[in-house]
Amino acid sequence: MEIQNSRREAVTGTVGCVTAFAGALAGIVLWAPHGKGGLLDGFEGTSNWNVLRVGLPLMILGGIAAALAVFFLVRRDWKRALGCVAAIGVLFALGVAVDALAGAPRPECYDPC
Repeated sequence: MEIQNSRREAVTGTVGCVTAFAGALAGIVLWAPHGKGGLLDGFEGTSNWNVLRVGLPLMILGGIAAALAVFFLVRRDWKRALGCVAAIGVLFALGVAVDALAGAPRPECYDPC
């Protein structure tokens, strides 16, 4: 009996780790279009490294939290799922706060000003 429970726990842990890794990859994929625009197409050819320093970690953590929230919902572990949803809310608030503190976007000037 004990061997079956330890195997079940090992499989559950492995599936949780794979789920978290898939969430991290999803966060990177969702960040990539915004990150490319911030790093390569900045105002007057300058790069905005805050997109890489702040935006990427927030998206990776958000992807992990979202994937684990779904994982815990499937396992019917409501408390942990609610904790992951709260973490997503905090990460979202941090992202909005960092974006708001960055200031208003500069207007692009394509035609001769």
